[in-house]
Amino acid sequence: MKLYMHPVSMTSRPVRLFIAEKGLDVDEQVVDLFAGAHYQEPFNSINPNRMVPVLEDGDFRLTESSAILKYLADKFDLPEYPKDLRQRARVNEVMDWFNSNFYRDYAYGFIYPQVFPHHKRPTDEIHAATIQWGKANAEKWLQILNDYWIGPDRQYLAGDSITIADYFGACLLTLGEVVRCDFSRYPNVARWLANVKKLKTWPKVNEAFYGLVEQVKDQPFEAIR
Repeated sequence: MKLYMHPVSMTSRPVRLFIAEKGLDVDEQVVDLFAGAHYQEPFNSINPNRMVPVLEDGDFRLTESSAILKYLADKFDLPEYPKDLRQRARVNEVMDWFNSNFYRDYAYGFIYPQVFPHHKRPTDEIHAATIQWGKANAEKWLQILNDYWIGPDRQYLAGDSITIADYFGACLLTLGEVVRCDFSRYPNVARWLANVKKLKTWPKVNEAFYGLVEQVKDQPFEAIR
């Protein structure tokens, strides 16, 4: 199997973390997003969406981080994607929530416009308003994550055992570290994130990501604090 990815990509990171943590035999192929390789051949034909990650398993090709995590967990019969119908449905539910609700505002409305030039809005006024709107919505979703999805008693998103939802959600959430977000206002979120960061391969897999965090540490950002 081969994984097309970039080590800083927010959606590549959960898949790479899961592969590393479970010791899966998957070759990695870096797609240099910063050089625009995702818009060039051969990757443009591999995934016309021009996004990473992409998993190749023989003649089978799969896109989308959430789908890849589920496929790998099923293929290797791993407990991080429960077989019980209701437990699995809960994992699916929270992963969909991260994709459909949380990340839309948190990343595309709040953080990406501050970090990536191609997310710059047409005018400074529209740009500033986009960031403020995204931040307000992100704070709303973080409160729901804190109070509902995790709460005071759960160690992980779907109970007291780690699942692929935790790999997925934690890597998306840590995007906020680029702009120096502080999650102490959300103690359950902070506790859960600390649990996921205890994974033995977290430092190695996220080495390039924290390199980016270091590169922009002196830039002014709007952050959640």
